[in-house]
Amino acid sequence: MIRSFYITADGQLHSDLSLSDYTAALQDPSGLLWVDFEETPSETDEPVLREVFHFHPLAIDDALQETHVPKVDDWESFLYIVLHAVVFSRNNGNLLDTHELDIFLGKNYIVTHHDQKIPALDKVWLSCQREERHWKYGSDHILYRITDEIVGSYMPVVEALDDEIDEIEDKIFSHPDATTIEYIFSLKRAVIHLRRVIAPQREVLNKLARDDYDVVDEKARVYFRDVYDHLVRLHDVSESLRDLVGGVLDTYLSVVNNRMNEVMKILTVITTLFMPISFITGFFGMNFFQPMATELAHWTDLLPFLFMMMIVIFVPVGMLIWMQRRRWM
Repeated sequence: MIRSFYITADGQLHSDLSLSDYTAALQDPSGLLWVDFEETPSETDEPVLREVFHFHPLAIDDALQETHVPKVDDWESFLYIVLHAVVFSRNNGNLLDTHELDIFLGKNYIVTHHDQKIPALDKVWLSCQREERHWKYGSDHILYRITDEIVGSYMPVVEALDDEIDEIEDKIFSHPDATTIEYIFSLKRAVIHLRRVIAPQREVLNKLARDDYDVVDEKARVYFRDVYDHLVRLHDVSESLRDLVGGVLDTYLSVVNNRMNEVMKILTVITTLFMPISFITGFFGMNFFQPMATELAHWTDLLPFLFMMMIVIFVPVGMLIWMQRRRWM
């Protein structure tokens, strides 16, 4: 889907323009044109970007064919910017999905291209058509609004990851199983992925806030600096989340080891308690009740039998009391 709107200098809004309207709008420096390519094939997008907007072939190839980390390229007459929106999901074990947004920014136009629906972009699209304050300062202010909404959409994802960490911590102490460790590593991958998105995107906002670009007004840099500050805080939060996930993994391993130690302790106690019995029965079990020599016949009387039974009973009990006094149990 290709959607567009054009706002003239006197505030008139024109939507769903044709290709010829794009050309006329680009020739009017006082107007503002926004064209958005959403889930459209490359065969449809490439002629428009090349013949109407005259973007550099390398920039077009980057937008249509390649996947990049967040970056900003200065082509003098326009900026090519790559941003990433993040979405919390449970798709095939991945808790974090990223949607790439390619932006071409000129003096009187902005072109966006994305292969997935981005709610933050739709929000800016609607607000620009409803309120004059969102577009009257130019295309660079719309870029600020897009970056601000995308960065703002990171916070619900961070909160969702934080809630998942709390839940997995409760599960570790209640009933950990084989799926628990798998989910912990999924959380770890999601947090690392989030950090890999935030770090380069922070550098993009730093460049927009400090570098001298022809298509970005000097007064607009303070807005990008504000978004940059938000990303710096988000980067710190992502580092904290990574530490939390590492702590959860250590806690899981500690709990599993403690449970294994308890099991081994019980098995060791049972084995230790029966070792004297095994020795006694093994030693006297050689023809014990039917001695071959007549002079040993008294060993088969009732009194020796009762004495042996007392030994069999009281030796494990005595050892158990002894181990308890030694605080081995």
